[in-house]
Amino acid sequence: MLQDDIKKARIEAMKAKDKTTLNVLSVVLNKIMLATIDKREKGETLTDADVVGILQKTVKELGDEREGFLKADRPEKVAELDAQIATVNGFLPKMMSAEEIAAVIMTLEDKSVPAVMRYFKAEYAGKCEMRTVSEVLKTVK
Repeated sequence: MLQDDIKKARIEAMKAKDKTTLNVLSVVLNKIMLATIDKREKGETLTDADVVGILQKTVKELGDEREGFLKADRPEKVAELDAQIATVNGFLPKMMSAEEIAAVIMTLEDKSVPAVMRYFKAEYAGKCEMRTVSEVLKTVK
């Protein structure tokens, strides 16, 4: 499971005394724990797709923070955030290309927008951008 991989990487960062990696992985694991608690309250379990969503959200937040430090002319913080973003991106699955998405859409029997979007959300959660799926679907029809 992806969560276990992140825990192992955090332990390795501790052993290597890599504070930048350790900090970002600790934040990610805290977010995962909060999500696990929320899911448990609803009687559900946390899936890898949920963890991928947390990782994607974390990358976006780090990117926003990076932009703020760029405007403030703080290159040392920008470099640290770049390293953190690279660390988190290392756990994200490879995103599907437009060609791969088009190939999957062509195999579907029902090519209506709601059906295709539901299919990709269920089968390829975290592996493709839904915006890209929508754009590809417009060109395939």
